[in-house]
Amino acid sequence: MSSDVNLPPLPPVGGEISGRSIVDVVAEQHREIIALADRLSTAPDDRQVASVLVATLSRHLCAEEQYLYPAVRIVVPDGDRIADRELAEDQELLKSLGGLERGSDATKITESIRRHVAADAEELLPLLERMASADDLIRLGNRFEMAEEAAPTRPHPSTPATPPWNKVVDPLVGVLDKVRDAVTARKTYMRDL
Repeated sequence: MSSDVNLPPLPPVGGEISGRSIVDVVAEQHREIIALADRLSTAPDDRQVASVLVATLSRHLCAEEQYLYPAVRIVVPDGDRIADRELAEDQELLKSLGGLERGSDATKITESIRRHVAADAEELLPLLERMASADDLIRLGNRFEMAEEAAPTRPHPSTPATPPWNKVVDPLVGVLDKVRDAVTARKTYMRDL
């Protein structure tokens, strides 16, 4: 079976492709990100919530840049335009995230997060779901989750935002961020709050 998104297959488990669709993975992460943004809106001085939001969103945007946007470019008509628009908005969001842990305006960042989630939910994900095969969506979901775990936990807007270089640089920067997080006991997951 060939893949429309030009991904090598992951090893099958029991003869079947297993995992969650990238649409399901991204939708679940968006719910978590919105919950964190809402929590920060009600307690804008809570540095731990800000830290977890920054880490969660940094990982999420990194994984989108590595797998979601390239897939959109390949299978969605006019995908280059959509992916370029989303990348530009993500870069602005990453730049604004840099100040969130230092007390910058959480309201502005929350609005940007809501725009990001809405654009993905209303346009990008439905288009991808219609244009890509179920197997490709699962393969992308698997890769997205792996990329997210290796991703940086801090915003790095100056690192490459497109493959192949982001797939090389982001995991390396992610290791450095995770070491720094461990040394400083920084919380980076919602379950840590």
